[in-house]
Amino acid sequence: MATVKLPTQLRDAAGGSSAVEAGGATVGEVLEALYDQHGELRDRLSDGDGGLRRFVNVYVGGEDIRFGDGLDTPVSDGDEVQILPAVAGG
Repeated sequence: MATVKLPTQLRDAAGGSSAVEAGGATVGEVLEALYDQHGELRDRLSDGDGGLRRFVNVYVGGEDIRFGDGLDTPVSDGDEVQILPAVAGG
């Protein structure tokens, strides 16, 4: 199982939890397990085509999955998967 860390903006969709345990061998599988537990998160994170929305950043062990294998990035037991929305300003 991995620990999925959720930012404040997404906690309401996960029953107020800041962290959720989810199983899977890849980021995609972990996210599917997360969506099975908290369905509203799919609407907030998924682009509807099996990918992530543009503004969603996911890290495994502090490494951005966009610079790895994306949703196919391996996840090991005990890994921390962090979901962070992009922040814009000016």
